[in-house]
Amino acid sequence: MTNTTELAFPKAYAAIDSASQTLGFTMPSDPLTCTLLRSLAASKPGGKFLELGTGTGLATAWILEGMDEGSSLISLDFDQTLLDVAKAELGKDARLELVCSDGGVWLEQNKDLQFDYIFADTWHGKYLMLDETLAMLKPGALYIIDDLSPQANWPEGHAEKAEKLIAYLESRNDLVLSKLAWASGVIVAVKKPV
Repeated sequence: MTNTTELAFPKAYAAIDSASQTLGFTMPSDPLTCTLLRSLAASKPGGKFLELGTGTGLATAWILEGMDEGSSLISLDFDQTLLDVAKAELGKDARLELVCSDGGVWLEQNKDLQFDYIFADTWHGKYLMLDETLAMLKPGALYIIDDLSPQANWPEGHAEKAEKLIAYLESRNDLVLSKLAWASGVIVAVKKPV
């Protein structure tokens, strides 16, 4: 059931993966996590989606595959070289807006926007400006984060940051959490209706 060789990968995945390897980009989302992103995207027809941390667009491709034609996705990253890969392979999709920006700056400038689905795959939206990001969730919206299980490439002290993040999310009474000890460690949270 966790065999990634039997997954139905998005059409653009192989080209993005190849370009990622050429660039030496070593932080893509786990394919198992990406299947969850795709399935959860399908649960939000006509939804407004936000991805913080496009990278080269590997996870973006999965999210787009789950979205319907009435949905839209804003995906941002601060590294134009990485975004260029996503643009080359996914940029023709009219549902997608790729933005090159510092996450903190973008969140501050767009704090009044509301989303049905946020995948926070970078510091901003996960470890930085978390409250601001969670405030952008509509009632019933999904907030998804990964890389919460210990990783070999974590710097010293990062495990404590991940533990504090999880504890903080658990302490909030406006979210319903599922903690998945699977793939790279995933949390799916749903914003409670007011």
